[in-house]
Amino acid sequence: MRFSVLASGSTGNSIYIETDGYAFLVDAGLSAKRMEQQLESIGRSMKQVNGIFVTHEHSDHIKGIGVLARRYGMPIYANRKTWAAMDGLVGEIPTEQRFHFDMESVQSFGSLDVQSFAVSHDAADPMFYVFHESDRKLALITDTGYVSDRMKGHIQGADAFVFESNHDVSMLQMGRYPWSVKRRILSDVGHVSNEDAAVAMSEVVALKETRIYLSHLSKDNNMKDLAQMSVSQTLQTCGIVTGEHVHLFDTDAEKPTELVTV
Repeated sequence: MRFSVLASGSTGNSIYIETDGYAFLVDAGLSAKRMEQQLESIGRSMKQVNGIFVTHEHSDHIKGIGVLARRYGMPIYANRKTWAAMDGLVGEIPTEQRFHFDMESVQSFGSLDVQSFAVSHDAADPMFYVFHESDRKLALITDTGYVSDRMKGHIQGADAFVFESNHDVSMLQMGRYPWSVKRRILSDVGHVSNEDAAVAMSEVVALKETRIYLSHLSKDNNMKDLAQMSVSQTLQTCGIVTGEHVHLFDTDAEKPTELVTV
């Protein structure tokens, strides 16, 4: 199983996952043209993609989905409430390309098992995914106001995590956002801070080689270096030293991460 975070941030989000038999996107929050360019930059083509799994209907996760669906005829997977919320936002998608992926369920594609789980975000019915192939596990969790014990149970012990580290609380509190927006981000249906993300990570990381990709960083309320430092320090206070078996990686709104094997 191989993956790349094609884009991550408030301007657009998408993750590419492939096995020897299948290739999928999780979300397509950039324009169709940008999505094609991002894939080409890691040596892949949209023609190889077998479908798109949708997490929720916010524009930074679905911007390119309608055009890509119509251009390539690929299946789109989402739960029923998310499909209803997307209607009118992505244009017409033929019935034969509209697939339901229920919350807290598993669908299999050859040797790849895809598991959905609920998160806490201000969307219709937001959910993220865990990918299993053989004994390898990739867990994706962003766009959640907190990480519950139930969420931790789903992602526990993954070999690689794409984990939200959205904001530094002090930067957010002192920043230019109106109080209503700050309150929404800090709420249980907003986004996870650097420190809260690290505490959650400390409870799900196993004693093995693990890659953690800090994702969905706020352009205004966070910085890559600050996120790395905050997460690393918090993990260390929890007894996990980064650089030993746990390795932190940045993601970017413009540049895909290297395509790596889980």
